[in-house]
Parts: sequence; C-alpha cells; structure tokens
Amino acid sequence: MENLEKKLGELEALLFIHGEPLTFKKISAILDLKSEETGSLVGEFKNRLDGPERGLALVVDEDKVQLVTKSEFNKVAEDFIKEELSEDLSPASLEALALVAYFAPISRSRLEYLRGVNSSFILRSLLLRGLVERLPDPNRQNVYLYKPTFDLLKHLGMKTREELPDYAKFQELLKNFETNIALETAPTTVEQPLGEGLAPSVQAVELKESDVANPNKEN
Repeated sequence: MENLEKKLGELEALLFIHGEPLTFKKISAILDLKSEETGSLVGEFKNRLDGPERGLALVVDEDKVQLVTKSEFNKVAEDFIKEELSEDLSPASLEALALVAYFAPISRSRLEYLRGVNSSFILRSLLLRGLVERLPDPNRQNVYLYKPTFDLLKHLGMKTREELPDYAKFQELLKNFETNIALETAPTTVEQPLGEGLAPSVQAVELKESDVANPNKEN
C-alpha cells in the first residue's frame, strides 16, 4: 500500500472524529481503499496500538471497528470524569447544551460542524449529568442523535423545546445558514464554527451553571 503512514494517520483521525463503531465498508469508501487494503490497514493500526506506551486500543467486531480507551487506564478516565462532574459546566459545555436544546435531534457530527470543535467528551459529560439523552438514528446505522432530557426541560420550567426563548427565530437562522452553505460549498470544506448570531446564546435559554449542574436537585 502506498503512503502507509499517511493512511494510518487518516484512519486514526477518522475513528477519533466519528467516535462510534465504523464499518470496514465505510472506511474503504472514505479513505478510497480496496476492501483487502482496509483490512490490512486496520490490522496494522491495531498492532501499533497494542504497545504499552499507547493509551488507546482498536476493537474489531466482525465488520466494524472502534477506537477506545484501554481497560488498564479506566481508573484514570474515571477519576477525571468524577472531577469534571463535581464542577460547574464550562462555557463550552453550556454552548453545546444550548445547541442540543434548540436543534435536537442532532448528531454529534452536526454539533461539531456547528461548533467547529470536537464535542465527544462534552456530550459524554452532559449524558452523565442527565442533561441530554441519545437515541439511535433511524436513517443511519451506528449513528446516534442527541436531545435534551425531560428532566432538563422540567427544571427549566418548560413542557416542550418550542417554549425556549426565540425558538422559531433560531430555527429559521439555522435553516438559512445551512441553505447558504449548501449553495456556496460542500459542508465538509467548511472549517469555521457557527457564525455569530446563529448559535443560541447561553443567556437566551437562561442556562446558568448553577441551574444545570444537577437538574434533579430540588430547589
């Protein structure tokens, strides 16, 4: 295989960005590889990750593959998550939560496209806090959609997402934004985050750190 090192880097980036199990067929299509080349590439990447100096591992399950944390480092991950959950939500977490609240159901890839940064850890933190929930995408395998939990809406004093401040306005802004992007260029070439004025502000939904730190906490 030509440019093995480059292809290994592309595979690692792809699995990291996707965050969920990815089929060999999808990998082949994205990296422009033959099926046997994909199998060899995955095998080589798995072997390289097996070293004790690597914190990640490759899980291969029939026709799917996923990048995961090695089990021997679970304690480090658990301690980090516990510390994160004991603190208030960061501005980045509040931004992601506002986007999920307004534009649900939303996939992680779409959320990251709108924010312009990787959001896998933030989504995991919001899931553990009970602020968002995920459900399988009925139209795509191995893809999940995120939406605000009922407990979050209840904590905010709302029965539906449509009661969020300026809900219709932000829906229309998003629709116009994505229409313009589709006309100008393919979404995959856009590297800039959501334009100013389009992302729902934290103030718009009144999502204060103290309000959403624990939605199940009695006032």
